[in-house]
Amino acid sequence: MSTEIADAPTSSAQVEPGLASILHRDGAVCADIAAGGPALLADIDRLIQSGRYLLGLDFPVLMRLLYGPAADPADSGGAVRFAAGVASFDMARRGLYRDPRIRDGEAEYGFEPVFGFAPAGSGQPLQATLDRDEFIAHMWGKGVRFGVDTAAVDSGIASMGAAGLVTVATRLEPTAGIDAQIIEVAGELHRSDAPKLLANGKLDLLSFQNRFPQITPGTRLLKKVPAQPGTPGRELSGALIAPPVPLDADLALLAGAGTSVERTGGGDFLVAQQPGFLNVDPKTHQISIDAKIISHDGVSSRTTGNLQLTGDYEEFGEVQEMRVIEGEGITIHADVFGKIISRGGLVLLHRNLVGGSATNKRGDITIEGVASGAVIQAKNGAVTLQRAENCIISGTRVRVEHAVNCDIIGDFVSVGQAEGCALAGRQVTVASTTPRRDSEMLVLALRPDCGKIDEVMARVGERVAQFAARVAECKAEVERMTGEPDVRRYVTLASKVRKQEITLTPEQLPMFQKMALAVGPQLKAIGKVSLDIKAAETEQQAGQALIDKLAQQRSDSAQVSSVRIGEMRGDTQVRSLPFNPDGSSAYDLAPRDIKARLRTSAVSTLLHAGSSGEYAWASDA
Repeated sequence: MSTEIADAPTSSAQVEPGLASILHRDGAVCADIAAGGPALLADIDRLIQSGRYLLGLDFPVLMRLLYGPAADPADSGGAVRFAAGVASFDMARRGLYRDPRIRDGEAEYGFEPVFGFAPAGSGQPLQATLDRDEFIAHMWGKGVRFGVDTAAVDSGIASMGAAGLVTVATRLEPTAGIDAQIIEVAGELHRSDAPKLLANGKLDLLSFQNRFPQITPGTRLLKKVPAQPGTPGRELSGALIAPPVPLDADLALLAGAGTSVERTGGGDFLVAQQPGFLNVDPKTHQISIDAKIISHDGVSSRTTGNLQLTGDYEEFGEVQEMRVIEGEGITIHADVFGKIISRGGLVLLHRNLVGGSATNKRGDITIEGVASGAVIQAKNGAVTLQRAENCIISGTRVRVEHAVNCDIIGDFVSVGQAEGCALAGRQVTVASTTPRRDSEMLVLALRPDCGKIDEVMARVGERVAQFAARVAECKAEVERMTGEPDVRRYVTLASKVRKQEITLTPEQLPMFQKMALAVGPQLKAIGKVSLDIKAAETEQQAGQALIDKLAQQRSDSAQVSSVRIGEMRGDTQVRSLPFNPDGSSAYDLAPRDIKARLRTSAVSTLLHAGSSGEYAWASDA
């Protein structure tokens, strides 16, 4: 074999006419951009299969032509150079190249010394060298058409025998995309647990700045960031490796009551449709805007601090001792050790109230568990309890199934079993009573004391009569003065002139003015007395209005007071307790005043004392 076998050939050949996408221009090999990458790939494959290869190949340019984005023919003149020429791949040189080792997306090649043959007759082998262009053509024939590292190939060829096993090609791994995301776009979603700043500049360390943010209609709460697709990879064969499909996100799954999904040019948004407070369902993660605040964290110095709310509140956690919840309507599902203050609506405690208090200014209070050592007051509403121990209870209507050592007052009081209690009301009904240890059993009928009202009505009536007499006296004086001939004549004429019933001539006008001057003192006196009449009538009307109001109060308080005890199982006293029917509540008192008033016998009158049997009493009997 000749020495040309050892060295890489440098001759070039003309492009075969059958390869339509490969052009020979200006002494170089170019790709027809208009033909496209697939056509060029097929032509390169046919060229190499026909025993030829590309000289001076710019492999990165070829990869871009085959697998990259399509080029604009106008920008490249219609053709792109990617090689210097085409040469024949001699069979003798083909034998210098071994098969690559392909595994796990990599092609490895062992660069070892290769030998050809000396001129005929010498019998000595001649060491040969490898060529990069031949190597790429050889790898192409073995299925490695993408990812060839030409720098690694050059280094392996340069260090024949020392390089060992070299990674000469690597597949391109696909790049994963970015999953769709849901991001917050409203600052109102974030709570502020900083201490509350008071109007005087001081900090309230027991309250948080903004534990439950309030949302206004039209507020954008969340935004969907669309998924971003990944970039594909390539196998060594050039086959496309699709990237994993990024996960999508659906805002509609998060839209709860009071919210909706709006799609605009700026993206998809979850928008509040009504004012209220933001609630997140811990199971479905749905976001809703409700008038009621729903919390699962409990009320403590660590979680919420004291709460002053503008709407209804529902809590599934425990309310810690000394913590205060103030709102419109309050529902608690766990035990309460703190204070509940409602400005209206229903206060509903599903569990126990221990050592705390529950008050409602304009609504009812219902406790389904046990109330112990607590204060329960409905200023204008009903109180309903199952069991109460050592409690102070007041309300318009009070219903307790079992009361022990309690002080209870209201307009209508109904107790199933009472032990050592003091019960006071306009109408009191008890199924059974019994004392308990050192606490006596008292039942008190509230009776209005109308003596003060009657006294005030009498005094005001006398005053009203005095003003009526003054009015009559002044009217008689006016009649006397207006009865004088000159005054009567002037008043009659002046009335007709004012009503334009007559018209005075220029000659009559001076005479009319002279009459006015003559009766001027009498007219002035009549005006003064008329003012006295008006003032007296005003006082008379005010006094009569007060009498009517007092009479209404007396009538309202005149309803029958009654006591009914189904069974007395121990010493029980029934007493009459007076109250002043001045229009104020007979039961809306401070807790300390309630206990002192009910337990002080000096202010009440004994009606009955017994230890067995039943008892009934009514004020009209």
